[in-house]
Amino acid sequence: MDQARKVVARNRKARHEYEILETLEAGIELKGPEVKSLRAGQVSFQDAHARVEGGEVWLYNLHISPYEQANRFNVDPLRRRKLLLHRDEIRRLVGKVEEKGLTLIPLEVYFVRGYAKVALAVARGKKLHDKREALKRRQQELEAKRAMERGR
Repeated sequence: MDQARKVVARNRKARHEYEILETLEAGIELKGPEVKSLRAGQVSFQDAHARVEGGEVWLYNLHISPYEQANRFNVDPLRRRKLLLHRDEIRRLVGKVEEKGLTLIPLEVYFVRGYAKVALAVARGKKLHDKREALKRRQQELEAKRAMERGR
């Protein structure tokens, strides 16, 4: 049950560009002003991805805008951030990511009981024809739904 889960931002392009195979929740290590910016919704997923390096998982290119009132305490908005996972989860991720064509992408950033979390996905990039197929299928489902409503 998702008690007090406050979603800050969603990576809307992720489900369009990637085929999601598995998702997991990871904590994210942040500095003070970054937490304030996140609470204000100042985050962008442009080219954000995660990598496993040296037995740790790092999040790259997640842009958290500098917090205005923090002035000199602000950090680089695009710095790499450590993701907090259990050792066995990291080992399992290493096995998955080493497979051909799989990558780790963030799906959303949210707060649970005051802690910042990232929904991380093991995903495979979609080809152009897969994207077109998904759009076509969605359009057909929408038309069928409308036809059913008209038939009532």
